Amino acid sequence: MPQYTQFQPKEYRPKMSAYWYLDHWHYLRYALREASSFFVAYFCVLTLVQLAALGTNATRYAHFQAFMASPVMIIVNVIALAFFLLHAITWFNLVPRVVMRQMLARPTPDIVSSAPNYFVWFGATIILALFIMGVL
Repeated sequence: MPQYTQFQPKEYRPKMSAYWYLDHWHYLRYALREASSFFVAYFCVLTLVQLAALGTNATRYAHFQAFMASPVMIIVNVIALAFFLLHAITWFNLVPRVVMRQMLARPTPDIVSSAPNYFVWFGATIILALFIMGVL
């Protein structure tokens, strides 16, 4: 009688590069959007540090302002702002996909549910700019 061995198939493991997200634009966009969360957290912490410096005394806040005016911090903040804008725009564009929206028993276009976010953002930007310029 022949001796049979139990068949042990090898696992299929496709070769995947460590840079798999660079292969397609939508993978890269997804990775950048996920990475942008760190920059949102950075701005939150930076705001808390600024408020703590403002709450202690004028000298400490002046040191904070001098630190933020350094060229390295300006470059870091410009990069963080770019990622923050990417995060906000992709979030606003995601809203129509997760919100059930119907009007007169028909689905509404995506712009109907994402446009209010952009209008509020634009309005807040205008008000803040007017406040900074001293008009308000």
